[in-house]
This record gives sequence, structure tokens and C-alpha cells, in this order.
Amino acid sequence: MFCGMAVGFLMRKQRLRVVPHAVTVLIWMLLFFLGVEVGKNPQVINGIRDLGLEALWLAFAGIAGTVLFSWALWRWVCAKKGGKS
Repeated sequence: MFCGMAVGFLMRKQRLRVVPHAVTVLIWMLLFFLGVEVGKNPQVINGIRDLGLEALWLAFAGIAGTVLFSWALWRWVCAKKGGKS
């Protein structure tokens, strides 16, 4: 990582048009091979239902917490301004 940062720092004045495309392709390849590894793991495949339910619960809790906090923050900001909204 540090070597890449050093090369990037040294080449910062040059236009490297291929780098963003290469990064995108490498990320897609990484995700593909991660999926292959997960698909080969029988423990993950056997527990996919439980993992899905946990993911659904975490997503719901995250959204609910964000909405609740945003609502409370909005009320607090409006109370500070002295107006209602």
C-alpha cells in the first residue's frame, strides 16, 4: 500500500487514464472470487437463511435508528432556531 502511495505521489503530475479502469476491473474480479470462496464454504451455504435474516434485521435496525436520530436532530435544530417546522 505504501509503495503504491509513493508511486502515486511521484507520478501525480502525469495523467494515468488507465488506472481508474484497472481499479474497477480488479474490484469486480475481487468480488467475483470472494463469491466463489463463499459459495465453496458449506457452513455459509447451510446458514444462508440465518445470515439473511440477521442482515435484514441489521438493515432494519440501522434504518430505524437513522430515521429516529434524524427526527430528533431536526426537532432539536428547530427548537434552537425558535421556530417550528
